[in-house]
Amino acid sequence: MPALASHRKPRTRVRTTAPAVGLTTAALASVTLLSSQSATAAPAEPRPSIEEVQKKVDALYRQAGTATQRYNEARTASAEQRSEVDALLEAAAKRADALNETRRELGAYAAAQYRNGSIAPTMTFFLADDPQSYFDQDQLMARMTSRQQKAVADFRTQQKAAAAERVEATKSLEALTESQAALRTSKQQVQTKLTEARTLLSELTAEEKARLAELEREKAAEAERKAEELARQQAAAAKEEADRAAGEEAARKEAGTGTGGGTETGGTETGSTGSGSGYATKAGKVLAFARAQIGKPYVWGATGPSSYDCSGLTQAAWREAGVGLPRTTWDQVEAGTRVATADLRPGDLVFFYDDISHVGIYKGGGMMIHAPKPGADVREESIYSMPIYGSVRPA
Repeated sequence: MPALASHRKPRTRVRTTAPAVGLTTAALASVTLLSSQSATAAPAEPRPSIEEVQKKVDALYRQAGTATQRYNEARTASAEQRSEVDALLEAAAKRADALNETRRELGAYAAAQYRNGSIAPTMTFFLADDPQSYFDQDQLMARMTSRQQKAVADFRTQQKAAAAERVEATKSLEALTESQAALRTSKQQVQTKLTEARTLLSELTAEEKARLAELEREKAAEAERKAEELARQQAAAAKEEADRAAGEEAARKEAGTGTGGGTETGGTETGSTGSGSGYATKAGKVLAFARAQIGKPYVWGATGPSSYDCSGLTQAAWREAGVGLPRTTWDQVEAGTRVATADLRPGDLVFFYDDISHVGIYKGGGMMIHAPKPGADVREESIYSMPIYGSVRPA
């Protein structure tokens, strides 16, 4: 029988594109998502200008200078309190030796009473919480010699003194602990501010660094211009004073001719000149020392001889003239006679900023020698390179 023809339609092979459609959809979704994220993302902060960077770096260095003075203050307090604690501990040790000696003496009395058959009262004395209250009983005190009574009285006095010394030593140790904590905090503050400043500077491009250097040169030039103006004013004032003094001297000589009064007047003038020359001599030593330190690095907390911070330099320089200055700028500003900027003389101390966190040594002509900041060496610079707080004449 012949085979029947099939009525089924042949299968048509259709090439599927489902995977491609799936990938395209995912890609579109990703693009859409990224687009929406970009649209909603906050715009990048504008890069600060070089002027803003300069102000920020200057502010950070100033804050580091303030923290340095706190560090110096805490370090000085810590050293003083450590000396006080050591002295108290030494005194306590001596007091303990004295107490032990008195105990030995009282023990000898007890042994003697034991040999005499009267141990009970003495043992009661040694076992009592308050030996003196027991000795206050007439029946026992009557049995003691005057020497024994004195030994007991000394023992009681030494006990009270030892207790007082323990209390004082405890307070001093607490103060020392606080000073050491302040020392660590100030040290961390200095390091933090300096790290922030260095980070800002390291992020500048070569072009920005060049622009910053130009701004620093412009700032220094303006400060030097002001220094020159102060030098002219001081020179004019000095000439006027010299002319006035010469005129007064000439008038005195003319008025004193034949009167015999010239010698006395001359003696008074010499005394005045001697006072001025005495300060000039000290100032000469101060400036000679300061000039010899030029080129040495600023290191916060340093007092020499290889490096200095600002108040460490002024302290060391005036020490050469036989004048002891405190460690911090905050104390140094109180260690002399205040003088106006127009009346500055070589050797005077000039303080800067409202928080009095920097100091330099006036050398004349509107210039000073100072240890500026980390990364810089001891150098000569215009006193107008920073805002002036005030000036002091130490001696």
